[in-house]
Amino acid sequence: MRRIAIALFGLLFACCAQAQAQAQVAPGDIPPDDLGVTVDGQGVSLTALNGKVVVISFLASWCDYCTKELPVLTNLQNAAAARGLQLQVIAVDYREDRDTFERYARQLQARDPSLLVSWDRDGSISRQLGAGHRIPIMVMLHRNGSVAYVHVGYGESMLNTLVAEVNDLLREPAQPGVAAN
Repeated sequence: MRRIAIALFGLLFACCAQAQAQAQVAPGDIPPDDLGVTVDGQGVSLTALNGKVVVISFLASWCDYCTKELPVLTNLQNAAAARGLQLQVIAVDYREDRDTFERYARQLQARDPSLLVSWDRDGSISRQLGAGHRIPIMVMLHRNGSVAYVHVGYGESMLNTLVAEVNDLLREPAQPGVAAN
């Protein structure tokens, strides 16, 4: 019995070490430019959003925490759009098949047409940003495209922090010589 416990502990330790070895973004990093494609097949590029505060959330239709986080993101996008603020929320659908992604994206955009929804078909984009198999993961970017905050998971207790962080980012001055789209 003791040998089994030791073997399980070793396996757990090896898995944790491997998970930590995955790429992680941290405040100050510049994330990869490519964020997948839309339902219409258009590429989503962070470069095209330079000058805006960007909130990227990796989610999936089967993820309960993601479905709880999504209304918060939609409300942020709606409030910013109503006030003419330079904010773009991007919901990146994580590793679902094409049909599921299309249904999910259309459902999300029916609630909020200004929400940008893209598809991370094989999970490669989320791995570059450190999501791995842990979703939801939210990455908030400064107007210059660098990472400001990273949140793994979602809980109601995070709401005030998320709103405060987005407001802080929106108060930052626009980058000189950069026209927000």
